[in-house]
This record gives sequence, structure tokens and C-alpha cells, in this order.
Amino acid sequence: MFIFRSVVGKLWLTIIGLVGVVLLILGFFLVNYMENYFSQATDQTKNMKTMAVKFSEEATQHMYNEQFYELSNELLSFQDSRMLVISTEMKEMVIPNTQGSELINFHVSDFYTADELKPVFAGQTIDKQVNKAGTGRFKSGTEYLVVAVPLYNMEGGIVGATLLYQSLQSLEATQSYMLRLFVYVSIVGFLMTTFFAFFLFSRITRPLQQLKKAADFITLGEYGTRVPILSKDEIGELAKTFNHMGEKMQESIHALSQEKEHLSSILRSMTDAVITLDVNGSVMLSNPQGEKIIQEWGAIEWSEDEGKPRRFLQPDTSLGDWGLMSFSNPSSASPIPVPLIPLFEAVVDESEEAATKLHVQNGVWSVAMTPLYSRDQVRGAVAVLRDVTEEERLDKLRKDFVANVSHELRTPISMLQGYSEALLDDIPSTPEERVELVQVIHDESLRMGRLVRDLLDLARMEAGHLELSFREVEIDSLVRRMHRKFAVLAKERGIALSVTLAEEPLILQRADEDRLEQVLTNLLDNAFRHTPAGARIALKAEACLSKDRPAIRIEIADEGQGIPSEDLPFIFERFYKADKARTRGSSGGTGLGLAIVKNIIDSHQGTVTVQSTWGQGSTFTICLPCEHK
Repeated sequence: MFIFRSVVGKLWLTIIGLVGVVLLILGFFLVNYMENYFSQATDQTKNMKTMAVKFSEEATQHMYNEQFYELSNELLSFQDSRMLVISTEMKEMVIPNTQGSELINFHVSDFYTADELKPVFAGQTIDKQVNKAGTGRFKSGTEYLVVAVPLYNMEGGIVGATLLYQSLQSLEATQSYMLRLFVYVSIVGFLMTTFFAFFLFSRITRPLQQLKKAADFITLGEYGTRVPILSKDEIGELAKTFNHMGEKMQESIHALSQEKEHLSSILRSMTDAVITLDVNGSVMLSNPQGEKIIQEWGAIEWSEDEGKPRRFLQPDTSLGDWGLMSFSNPSSASPIPVPLIPLFEAVVDESEEAATKLHVQNGVWSVAMTPLYSRDQVRGAVAVLRDVTEEERLDKLRKDFVANVSHELRTPISMLQGYSEALLDDIPSTPEERVELVQVIHDESLRMGRLVRDLLDLARMEAGHLELSFREVEIDSLVRRMHRKFAVLAKERGIALSVTLAEEPLILQRADEDRLEQVLTNLLDNAFRHTPAGARIALKAEACLSKDRPAIRIEIADEGQGIPSEDLPFIFERFYKADKARTRGSSGGTGLGLAIVKNIIDSHQGTVTVQSTWGQGSTFTICLPCEHK
């Protein structure tokens, strides 16, 4: 039962046990006392015999003096005793006045028979205890001690007997009283023990239960729980200490929560991916960027034979050679992404940080991994991953740019150097040959000038230093002018050049007309250069909507050889040329025209796109908003 498992129950049982032991000891001493007390009954018989002999001797002197007997019985009444005097014929010589006493109307026949008194009449002294259980003249349960001694006359002859009797009711009453007292004390002791137990329940157990409930609430996260202080004793001090502990714990949890939120905010705001791993290779913590990498890379498994990724759906213990251990609970702990396994092994084994670059899923990632320590042992590692795909691409572009510029400058410089040396050596023999060499030198110098000018323009555009003269521009007039500009060239090459304009006027509120003319010139020049004779080039301008805003769309479509699909994403990069069919040949193309076109259109908050099919031609589309934001 609960009462026997509680503190109050244990205290109650302990106190009851102590009370029981005390009562047992008290009962033992009372029993001894009662035995000693009742053992005095034998001494009392001797006293009664002695007293009876003395009264009998005095009765000899006052045989028929009733006053003597009255005085004697009055003295004996203090000891609850009486005296009777009988003759040998069993006749009562004197009947004492016992009015007002419990010993009334007692006769010799109530104690002795004639046969029982014969020894007395023969000179002997006898005694007897009488208890007739409520029969005759006796009270129920009353016991009497009766002593009979011979009565002598003056001459020394036996003339009767003197009977002295005393009630033993006082001894019985004492025994009964002690028994009742023992029972009462036992009952009161148990009742007081029980009351004290309930008192303890209200003063000790209830505060302890409140402390227990408060502790349970704190374990559930309710750190503001407090217990009332009802006393100033140890229980009150315990409650005060508990409340102080709760306040300190609440402050500590609040500080930890703030620190955790601060750390979480930092991790969430980081553009780099952060992944924390335990010593078994399970992911313990990651920020959103890291979680995205885990999901994308978690379905990659490393091929042990080929060293290339392959697909899988859940962890496999067959990767043990690569350091990937089996996971006891894959649903609650994500495994380490397989591309990180070799670096993780090196960090854990060598207990040193390491960094590398990984090429995963057409991307380049810079990975820095540092071991985590628990005392002197490595308990895991933390990896920081950064997507450096764009940086790698830009670095490659930089290298390609340097190589392309060197290549583009090397050809005209070589030609300038060679033809100038020919002139210096006076190799041309005729004036016509000399003019031809000079013309080549002039063309190459113009080509170098265009290259340098295009590079400077492109650098200014990318640096944001390109100065644009914005004003209102009529696009339909600009398109007509470009049509007239390239009409002669189209006629010379046998190419049909058409133009299509909308009926309503096409006007841009803010645009640089000279730069837009440069854009159309570059695009039409490319179209003429790669369109064979007999084909068509179409120039079209119309109104449209771009991102729910009014805009103007300009299309330049040719029927040339087209652009391969694999080259389409890169044609707007500097110095990019798809193949020999897209080079400018003797015209001295620099490969910067489309890059300049894109930068000019971007500065007008517009877009330029291309659609092309190899062998069927290309279509460049420019979309310019009528009004800038």
C-alpha cells in the first residue's frame, strides 16, 4: 500500500512500534507489580489471624460487652473488616451493627458449616476464602477472607469462636483498574500516534509532494514553477532553496536558449553549408544549406572499383572499406554524404583539419573540415562547404581571356612585324607590291584598334563606368536607319533584308540611341557574316509586355548555319567562338561583339536571348522596357 511506502507511513509505523514496545515494558512491570501485590494476600492472612487472636483474647475479657464489639468493628471498618462471635452451638453471641456497610447481615453459616468449625472448637485456627458468585448474601464476584480462632473463657475453656472476615474486593478492583488503565493508555497512544502521523502529512509530506510536482513541471520545461514557502523550518528552507535553484536554472536555460538561437541564426544566415558529424559518420547538426547538400548528396554512393558516384537509397554496410560504418538508427541520424567520406577519414585518423575541393554534380565545392574533441579524444568533425563553382568559372574565364587576348593580338602584331620588316628590307620590287604591304599593315592596325576599343568599352561596362546618354528614342526610326545602312551590303551579297514594324510608333522613354545602334550593328554584322547568298535576314520591331510592363521587342532572324546547342549558353561570353564557321575570317573579328551587346542591353534593364538550330539559322531577340523602374 502507498501509506506504507510513504515517509508518513514509515514514521507512523516507527512510532507505533516504539509505543508498542513502551507499553509492553509497562505491562511487564505492571504484571510483576500485581503479582507482588497479590502475593501479599498470604501475609494478609497471617495478619488477619494475629488480629483475630488478639480480638479473641480481648473478647474473653469483654464477653458480653456490646460496646466493645461496636468499637472493635468501627476500628476494623477502616480495613474493610468485620468480627463475629459464636458459641460452640453455632449461635451468634454478638451481631455487630453494620448499618451503612456493604458487609450486612452476614452470619456464620454464610462462611462455615458446623463441621468446618469443629477444628476451631478443638483449639485450631482456620482461614478460608469465600466467593459464591452472587448467591446468598454475597455480591456478585466479591471474594472474602475469613479467619476463625477459638474463643476462651476466663478459666481457659473454649466457649466458642471469633470470626474475622475481610473483603478482597479492593484487590480485584485494583487489578481491574490497572487493566483498564493499560487499555486506555494503549488506545490513546495509538490515536495520538495516528494524529501525529496526519500532522506530519500536512507539515512535511504535503510540502515534499509540492516540491515533487514542481520538479516534475521543471523536467517538462516549465522552468517558472515555484513552490509556496509555508514555514521557516527546514522544509521552508528547502522550498526557498528549490525556488532559488529554479530561478538560476531558468536564467541558465534562458541564456542557453539565447546562445542557441544566436548560433542557429548565425548558421541559418551563413551562405556556406555547415555539417557536424559524430565519430561514426552520422550527421548531428546542419544548417539549411547543409541540409540541402545532405539531401542532394545523400543519394550518391561511391563506386569502389571505378571511383565514380553511383546511386543508392539507404546506407549500406558494404562501404566499410571507405570508413562508412553501419548506422543503428538511420531514420533519426542521416549518414555522411559519400563524397565527404575520404576527407572525414583523414581528419578523424590524423586529428588534424584538412581542406580540399570536390567536383560533385557539375559543381565545385571548397570543403574545410576540422575535428571536434571531447577531452583528448576525437568525437567527430565539422565541415564547412562553399560553392565555388562561379569562382572557378570566373577564374577559367580570366585565364581564357588572357589566352584569347594574347591570341587575338599575336596575329596582327606578327603581321605588322613581318610586313614592316619586308618594307625595311626593301623586298617589294614594284610600287603596287609596296602599296599592298602598306594596306595590310593598315588593316591589321585598324583591327588592333577595334580590339583595344572593344576591350576598353567592355571593361567600362562591366565596371559600371559606361556613360550612357539617356533620352527619348524612336525605335522605328532607328530600325529604318539600320535597314538603309545594311541594304547596300545585302544587295552586294545577294541576301534579302526585310524589315517589319508596328503601325503605332515605338518609343523608349529613356535610352541611349548610339549604344542601341551599336547593338543592332553588331547583331546585323554577325547575321550577314554567317548567312549565305540567296538566304534571308529579317528585322522586326513590335510592342510587347515584359514582366507586366510595356516593352519593345526587336528580333533579328537569319537563315545561316545556326549555332550548336552546346554552345548556346556561352555565346555571350568574351572571346567565345562556337566554331570556325562563326569566325570573322579576314574581317578581323574579336569575339567581343555579343558580350558588348549583352552589357549594353543589361544597362537598359532589358534582356537579350537567342534561339538557334544548327543548319537552320538563328534568331536574336531584344526586349527593352519602355520605362525604367
